[in-house]
This record gives sequence, structure tokens and C-alpha cells, in this order.
Amino acid sequence: QQLIGEVPPASPPHAEAMDTFFLRMGRLGMGVAGAGVVAQNFLFSVDGGQRVVMFDRFRGVLPTAYGEGTYPIVPFVQTPIYMDIRSRAREIKSVTGTKDLQMVNIMLRVLSRPEEDKLATIYQRLGTNFDDRVLPSIGNEVLKAVVAKYKAEELLSMRSEISKQIREELEKRATSFGLVLDDVAITHLVFGKEFTSAIEAKQVAQQEAERQHWVVQKVEQEKLAKVIRAEGEAEAADIINQAIVQSGSGYIEVQRIDTAKAVAESLARSRNITYLPGSSSGSGMLLGVNTGSH
Repeated sequence: QQLIGEVPPASPPHAEAMDTFFLRMGRLGMGVAGAGVVAQNFLFSVDGGQRVVMFDRFRGVLPTAYGEGTYPIVPFVQTPIYMDIRSRAREIKSVTGTKDLQMVNIMLRVLSRPEEDKLATIYQRLGTNFDDRVLPSIGNEVLKAVVAKYKAEELLSMRSEISKQIREELEKRATSFGLVLDDVAITHLVFGKEFTSAIEAKQVAQQEAERQHWVVQKVEQEKLAKVIRAEGEAEAADIINQAIVQSGSGYIEVQRIDTAKAVAESLARSRNITYLPGSSSGSGMLLGVNTGSH
């Protein structure tokens, strides 16, 4: 027990150091927490590919958008609205009729992005989901208007021109909403069953017509070949007649010798033919030997 009037013992040095350390750490923690509160409520950051439209409770939507970086903000008065300015792909489907009353299922792929200097107006008129509100409506309208100008067959033969015209019309309509179209392309084109059957039947008929045309050409070529062959034989006969007239029986004798020579050569190459000499008169005999009976 401590008596009245006695001085209390002094605290050890390490205890005072610990108290000082914890006091400083508490102050540091309070400073970090305060900085976090300031950063969260008085600052905002904009990432790459984004823009911020600022809504002020007293002035409304500010006309200038904020680019990448960190900016100050008045809490409870200003609210940052983040908008994506990167190109986004969207597919637009439409079932429409052609000029010759054929139904076609067409699909369009569109790459779009907002104009940066019109972000405040776009937000005021359309909100942050501007492409969902604009592209489906103007895409279907433009597709129906352009496709109705062409026949079904022209959609296949003039596909690039039609795609270009669709892009030009879409760009005109999208510009009024503050949208930029980076690419427009037809990715899918399907006709009705009736038109598909008609196309197949037409292809079969064309193939049959081409085959018949080839047959007619073949007959004409064969006919021409026969005429040329007959003319050649007639010319050869005339030449032979002239030779007979000029040389008498000598030409016939030469032809007989050439024919006999050719027959002799053919028989000499045959294994089943044997020549048997005859009497002193010079006549002989050709004997056919059947070697296959052995």
C-alpha cells in the first residue's frame, strides 16, 4: 500500500515509447481515413475509353465532357456519369420484302460509337444506353427501305453495292443522333423456301440447256467431220483415177504388190501360220497351226 505523501514510482522508458508509437499510429490512421474520405467524395477518375458527363444540381448537365484523368468534384452537388466511347458491335435482324415480293431474312453487323463533343446532348436525349435505343429502330427502317428497291436476285449479284448504300443511309440517320458508324456489313442473307426452290429449279434448267447445247455442238462437229472425210475420200478417188489414166495398169500392179507385201509381213509375225513350199512350179501353201490344242 502507498502511504500518503509518498511519490509514485516512475514509468519505465519502454512503456512511454509504446504509448508514443500507438498515439502516432492512431493519428496516421485517422489521416489515411480522412484522405480516403476526401478521395472518395471530392475526387473522381476517368479510365481509358471512357468519358464523364457531369450533372450539377444547380446548373444541370454540363456541356463539356471530362477525358482520362482525375478531377475534383463537389460532393452532394455534382454527380459524374460515365459513358463508354469505344466502338461496340451490334447485330440488327430484319425480315423484309424485295421489289419482286420475295421475303428475305437479312442480318446487319454495325460498329458504332458516340461523338465525344456531343456526349452531353446524347445523355440528355437518350441516356447511357443510347445505342440500344437508336440502332434497332433506324437499322430496321433503313434495311426495309433499301431492300425494297432491289429484286431478290440482285441482292446476291449486287451485294457490295447494296451494303454500301445501306451504310450511307445509316450514317445519315445516325449522325442526327450523335453516333459514328465505323463499319456496316451484311453478315446473313436467307431467302424464303419458294425462292430457294425456284433458284434450284432454274439452275437445273440452265445445266440441262448447257448440256443440250453441248450435244448439238457435238452432232454438228461429227457432221462436219463426215463431210470432210467424204471430201477427202472423193479427192483421193480422183487422184487414183488420174494415176490409172496416166500409167495404165502399172498403178494397179504397184498397189497389188504393196498389198501382198503388207499381207506377207502380217503373216510372218503370226506364230500360227506356217509356209509349206510346193512343187517345182513355185506354188506354196500357208498352213494354220492351232498351238492352243497342245
